[in-house]
Amino acid sequence: MKYTKINAYETALVIKNGAYRRTITEGNHWLGFSENFMRFDMTQPFMPPVRLEILLNDAHLASMLDIVEVKDNEIVLQYERGLFRNILTAGRHTFWKGIIAYTYVNVDLNKIEITENIDLGTLLSKQLLPYVRTYTVESYEKGLLFVDGKFQKQLDAGTYYWWKNSTTIHVTKVDIRQLQIEISGQEILTKDKAALRINFHAQYKVIDLITALVENKDYDKQLYILVQLALREYIGTLTLDELLEKKESILSFILENIGQKAQKLGVEVTGGGIKDVILPGEMKEIMNQVLIAEKKAQANIIMRREETASTRSLLNTAKLMEDNEMLFRLKEMEYVEKIADKVNNISVSGGGQIFDQLKQIFVSDKKVRT
Repeated sequence: MKYTKINAYETALVIKNGAYRRTITEGNHWLGFSENFMRFDMTQPFMPPVRLEILLNDAHLASMLDIVEVKDNEIVLQYERGLFRNILTAGRHTFWKGIIAYTYVNVDLNKIEITENIDLGTLLSKQLLPYVRTYTVESYEKGLLFVDGKFQKQLDAGTYYWWKNSTTIHVTKVDIRQLQIEISGQEILTKDKAALRINFHAQYKVIDLITALVENKDYDKQLYILVQLALREYIGTLTLDELLEKKESILSFILENIGQKAQKLGVEVTGGGIKDVILPGEMKEIMNQVLIAEKKAQANIIMRREETASTRSLLNTAKLMEDNEMLFRLKEMEYVEKIADKVNNISVSGGGQIFDQLKQIFVSDKKVRT
């Protein structure tokens, strides 16, 4: 006989001649000859020294153990006192009962939806992250979920988590903000055969994701063609002068022309307009000549109008001076004053005759006074 002591939180398996005999727990024990024991820490997972099926034939030992069976394509999340601790993969896992309270969450990796009650912190933990795939749809986006190539549902803004497995998952996202297409350098003939190059822009928004992404391919390229054809149709019905006068009205024509067609693409055109009308070199020269001629004609009209007004004013002044001699003298004095402003020096010669002449200019005779 031999004596042994099993400490608290320990258990021992008694082995005789290589075969399991019994389990001994905390306390003092006597062992027979040829009996040995294997000591186990009950706070650690149990690693059986022989096949577990043999040990489980002992009902007492079986009642002391948690047996966790994990199938293929399955994992089990182990929680210790409510806190995530470990991931158990395919196989059989054994833990001692009583010392630590374990709970378990089974996860079927054959599905993609995470329906288990698992908090976000656990999903994003280093241990579980290899089993999870993540997709983020930004606040200005919407997405479509495809599973094995089949459309499943529409996704709003947010972060989505699915189990990672052999099932193919694809998320197609689209920007739902106002977008713009540029139609640049379009060479178009007007009704009067003037060759122009037009730069046009249009704003649009995606309003139906399924129509735009599932029922149509490259909806943006198709919209480009629709706007391009409508632009050519509109300009082809106008002469160059009409186009330059009515270019602001092109948007209403475009919206009316492609409105229903754009809806079939899942989009709505909200605005746009002509940015540039580029004329060929010869046409530019001709237009400049026409503009210069028009401006010269306008200038001549203004000059003739001013000359006519000036002549009419002179005629009215002359009539007044003809009827009023004093007014005539005042006008003479006004002109003499203007002449005097221009004269720096006066040289007088010829005796007293010059004074008589100045007197006649500046002083009216007695007849005028009366």
